[in-house]
Amino acid sequence: MELRERVYSALVVSASDRFSDALAPLLPESFYEPVCQAAGAGAAQRMLCERSFDFILINAPLPDGQAARFAAELCDTGNAAVLLLVKNELYAQTLEQVVRHGVFVLGKPVSRASISQALDWMAGMRERLRRFEKKTLSIEEKMEEIRLVNRAKWLLISELKMSEPEAHRYIEKQAMDRCVSKKTIAQEVLTTYQ
Repeated sequence: MELRERVYSALVVSASDRFSDALAPLLPESFYEPVCQAAGAGAAQRMLCERSFDFILINAPLPDGQAARFAAELCDTGNAAVLLLVKNELYAQTLEQVVRHGVFVLGKPVSRASISQALDWMAGMRERLRRFEKKTLSIEEKMEEIRLVNRAKWLLISELKMSEPEAHRYIEKQAMDRCVSKKTIAQEVLTTYQ
């Protein structure tokens, strides 16, 4: 899938309506849907309790707290790509605080071209995070299957007096013969003998 075929959800956190208005043309509905706005960290947190976002853009300073700490927490606890915009004189200090958390930082004033490039970087990061999410999900599903199969094997051992290799072979053979997963066979064994 092409980068520009994706649609990303975005949350703009800014106390300045002017900033949000200036950013709006860079977040067209064809690529960014929905685009939500929050006036501060507290309002953003409430929105994040209801839904997740692919991109979070934070315009510092925020009226209710440190924007850098908020951005770092967002990266540490979620899967959003986070962009923090700070005054140019605070850029180096802020970058040092948040770079290890994975926060993108831009110094203000900033051009539209720079924000557009940053959005492209964020898209790349979000796609990378999506791949990690899929791998994690796949590993978790595999671990669940292993747990189920092991529980089923122990039931076969205790109820039918099979050895561990015999129970394992029974589950594998049933799965192959019936063209179903070992997880399905394990669930049937658990249902039958529990």
